Amino acid sequence: MSGSSKEMDAKKAIDVLNGILELELAGVVRYTHYSLMIFGHARIPIVKWMREQAEEAITHAIAAGEHITSLGGHPSLKIGKLLETHRHDINQILQEALEHEREGIKLYRALLELAQGRSVLLEDYARQMISSEEMHLSEIEKMLRPPGKLEPAR
Repeated sequence: MSGSSKEMDAKKAIDVLNGILELELAGVVRYTHYSLMIFGHARIPIVKWMREQAEEAITHAIAAGEHITSLGGHPSLKIGKLLETHRHDINQILQEALEHEREGIKLYRALLELAQGRSVLLEDYARQMISSEEMHLSEIEKMLRPPGKLEPAR
């Protein structure tokens, strides 16, 4: 591989990592907002879970930023898509969270594809994050199932 193609790969990785950084920062805002809008019998555990997700999102954003600067890039100051839908039913909030997590998985998979065979560090990071995001997806899907339903929604 020539030096210029390695640089191009680093540029692509930085672009994807900046997308991840922006998405994770949006996750901080999104999950914090969601936690404020939860009402009803299950409020306390759901608020706790949402705030844990916000804390985890800032940790993920910092990790992405560290990888960006390690590659010689400049971390974005942008925050990913934040649309106020005014849908505050718990199921609607969880559906929005599901969409957010799916977007994260797409970005981490794009990073994995760029890193495979080129950077063990980024490849391991992407795999770990995909695993974490898939776990979140699974948790949200379980929360969306009616009590007693074992089969996942497809």
